[in-house]
Amino acid sequence: MNYKEAIKNNIFKVISKSANQLNLDSYVIGGFVRDYLLKRGDAKDIDIVAIGSGIALAKQVAKNLPNTPKVQVFKTYGTAMLRHNDIEIEFVGARKESYAKDSRNPVVEHGTLQDDQNRRDFTINALAINLSEANFGDILDPFNGIQDLKDKIIRTPLDPDITYSDDPLRMMRAIRFATQLNFKIETESLNAITRNAERIKIITNERIVVELHKILESKTPSIGFLLLEKTGVLKHILPELTALKGIDEIEGQRHKDNFYHTLEVVDNIAKHTDDLWLRWAALLHDIGKAPTKRFSKKVGWTFHGHEFEGSKMVYHLFKRLKMPLNDKMKFVQKMVFMSSRPIVLAQDMVTDSAVRRLVFDAGDYVEDLMTLCEADITTKNPRKFNKYHNNFKIVRDKIIEVEERDQVRNFQPPVSGAEIMETFNLKPSREIGIIKEAIKEAILEGEIPNEHAAAYNLMLKKGEQLGLKLNA
Repeated sequence: MNYKEAIKNNIFKVISKSANQLNLDSYVIGGFVRDYLLKRGDAKDIDIVAIGSGIALAKQVAKNLPNTPKVQVFKTYGTAMLRHNDIEIEFVGARKESYAKDSRNPVVEHGTLQDDQNRRDFTINALAINLSEANFGDILDPFNGIQDLKDKIIRTPLDPDITYSDDPLRMMRAIRFATQLNFKIETESLNAITRNAERIKIITNERIVVELHKILESKTPSIGFLLLEKTGVLKHILPELTALKGIDEIEGQRHKDNFYHTLEVVDNIAKHTDDLWLRWAALLHDIGKAPTKRFSKKVGWTFHGHEFEGSKMVYHLFKRLKMPLNDKMKFVQKMVFMSSRPIVLAQDMVTDSAVRRLVFDAGDYVEDLMTLCEADITTKNPRKFNKYHNNFKIVRDKIIEVEERDQVRNFQPPVSGAEIMETFNLKPSREIGIIKEAIKEAILEGEIPNEHAAAYNLMLKKGEQLGLKLNA
């Protein structure tokens, strides 16, 4: 079969010409071919295999391109990369690999195209299109990858136990592709992931997180997390999640399975936001429930303080996985810590004071928090579901009303610490904090408007109560 249409972009003609000048055969392989056959849009990454030196081919291609783009060479891996327009092209010499048991870094030798296709992770990624002048556009499909694409199957080219044991990251890649493409992992391949699950421990956390992000960013993330849990991989990378699994029963009282509930929340939020970190917040919003779970005869199962405990766990989880400990982590912490606040508001009569405090505490993230809490409603009772969502609409309307009137989002008390110090001739002291806190509380409670004159009068009153004297 000929696929010249797939390689109509002029860059492929330049690669073909360059390979011919070096007397090499070259092929486009992997994701580009797969995504073309799946009609997934224009690829921004292209992998080229040369039967010979990939680095030499990259340099020759650069010479034949206008403006001679810079070639990045990675000698250790025998690869090179260049950018052309908005496309990233990676070149590698065909190779065969062998692995030591305690490492995913292979011993690499020069090989044939067949050797290179054998080392690929899945049949759908082993497809190659010939770029030689004589056979330009011919497809090479030694493992029936085209049929697997049609059947929506993830399968390894060779023995899956060897494929996964050699490079255990491939287990997560199988699950990630199954999630992104909504494919099924072939039974023997899935069983092999279960058998080799513990091997994931030799993979760096950074590489694991890349795959977790791609699963989280997919249309239905639960597909991936259910497979990670089913195969036993999840307990090695996110034990905080597997700790939520299961239902305990004492004296006829049960609680819901917080693991499956969490996955419902993640799928719900994926319908409304592409924000990766808000999806992380949905995934972790209940992790504090495992360590705070208690049973008492009076009230049954409780999870008191799970939001506070969960927010502390977020830091340790991010640190362990070598994820950023910056504003992204703090955002997830804040969402987890505040995750129940709007739900409580939606159950009660919504007071202006409660909404002012919600807006003040959530700051710029109040819309994200509301999105998370609406996703958190997973009840199958239509009456309860509609009631919650109607109440959330009331809370949202109230937020807009309070915001317009009181302007409390990220507000600073109208009277500054410097003004308090000057008024009472004070040096830095706890009295200043007491007065500022009193003003903040009075504004949030609606006792005074968020205005300087009212705050100044309260400052004078509070100063008098503290026995402070006005600056003469």
